[in-house]
Amino acid sequence: MLAVNYTTLRENMKTYMDKITDDYETMIVTRKDNKNVVMLSEESYNNMIENIYVMGNRNNYDWLMESKAQLENGIVSVHDLPEVEADE
Repeated sequence: MLAVNYTTLRENMKTYMDKITDDYETMIVTRKDNKNVVMLSEESYNNMIENIYVMGNRNNYDWLMESKAQLENGIVSVHDLPEVEADE
């Protein structure tokens, strides 16, 4: 996680934004009176929101953990999927 003050961010905005998006960094922008801001890429934000949603539902979480345990224990099945031709 990076930390930078507002003035430095303003002077180097493109560089920091590229680092956030290209390197998946999270950055704290420090400001007066401890009114700090966190910057992260849209991709990281969407991933975080999805994880909050998935993990926030206990039934869904339990189902995912059961599925994970089955996979780790080799309890899997393979299915052939029928080919479907696209409408032209």
